[in-house]
Amino acid sequence: MTLRPYLFLSLLAAGLAQATEPGIRLDAPLGGWRPGNGEGANFRQRVNYPAASVNTPADQALSARIRGEIANAPKGRPATLVVNGVSMPLKIGEDGGFDRPYAFPAGSNSVEVISPDGQRHERVQFYHGGGGGEVPAKLRVLLSWDSDNTDLDLHLLTPDGGHVWYGNRSLPNGAAQDVDVTTGYGPEIIATPTPLKGAYLVYVNYFGGGYSQDEESGNVEAAQPLTTARVTIVTEEGTPDEKQESFLVPMRQPGELTLVKRFSYP
Repeated sequence: MTLRPYLFLSLLAAGLAQATEPGIRLDAPLGGWRPGNGEGANFRQRVNYPAASVNTPADQALSARIRGEIANAPKGRPATLVVNGVSMPLKIGEDGGFDRPYAFPAGSNSVEVISPDGQRHERVQFYHGGGGGEVPAKLRVLLSWDSDNTDLDLHLLTPDGGHVWYGNRSLPNGAAQDVDVTTGYGPEIIATPTPLKGAYLVYVNYFGGGYSQDEESGNVEAAQPLTTARVTIVTEEGTPDEKQESFLVPMRQPGELTLVKRFSYP
């Protein structure tokens, strides 16, 4: 088959454009093998109400954070972050940068970042040696949702009657919440290295969202009343016995409280 000159040049130009298109840069975590180091591996994050979002403590170690940049990222849309097979939105800044803490379990880990348009991705695989004093989470519950400027809240009730939520972010039994995200997408994560045996209840509360006011009637209503929550429950993370379950939950209006899952551990 003979290609006409103009067709060949068009294909060549398209290939060069794709090859030179700016991509995704992952500064952390780094690939390969690394020993464990519990220093600077903070789980709980700072909360500044009324607008609280995912943030990284100043002393957060590079081994316990996900940081990088997406060149020419579309404005107003989140990227996708996939950590060890669990997908969640990744909010990016005006400059395309992202930076969030993450306490990785010992063993093999993978982190993938996908651009908002789904056309570019960057993935890193690494082995976390552990042994640095950090305690792996044996139970992790993650909440994310698909809209900006909305506030969903994750609640976990533990077998001893404990209740982890934004108003009580850590319990004596070891369960703790990382951050209360009020600005959209999440994720919010509740984890414990010492889960009690017994029944757990996972709830999602639609606390509120962006609001708009009708100029004629003066009525105030949610700008986007419907948002879809994604809840993922991970047990025995980083071990051969690891299990993951994910649930999609439509949240229709502020004030709604939904029981997502009742489960027993172990």
